[in-house]
Amino acid sequence: MAHTHLNLDGLTPRDHAFYGLVWAGTTLTARVDQALTRRHNLPLSWFEVMLWLSVQQEPVAPSELGAKTLLSRSQVSRVADSLRARGLIERVPSPTDARSVGIALTEAGRRAFAEADATRREALAEVFDDRLDDADIAALEAVWAKLKAKPETGSETGSEAKPEA
Repeated sequence: MAHTHLNLDGLTPRDHAFYGLVWAGTTLTARVDQALTRRHNLPLSWFEVMLWLSVQQEPVAPSELGAKTLLSRSQVSRVADSLRARGLIERVPSPTDARSVGIALTEAGRRAFAEADATRREALAEVFDDRLDDADIAALEAVWAKLKAKPETGSETGSEAKPEA
């Protein structure tokens, strides 16, 4: 059987854009996950939680992480348990609610995150950073902001949106 050259030429520009986003997300995520797992035994889901924690000034409720990350609340709980078992995060009692707890990176967690972040940057350098200039990054930021924006109340189509607060 002869080989056929597959292409997506019959798709609309919007379909190309959508599948481009899917391809980029899948490809870059797999590349980073593989590098982090191989070098640090740190799956990307763990890294994502550490990323959010690395830029917080105060401990964070796991439920807040569940609302902000690409993980479900139950996944955040499992990841937090695994990170805690490795000594990378700690539970901190809430100063305002005795029933609540926040989580924060330990010093070991901050060091592990810095090492893993360097690996992430290295894994993305050739396929992302080296290919995109500052204008490309600004354009992507503008696109992500539009895609993340919540539709206006009462909008039937959701085509007009306000940025998230």
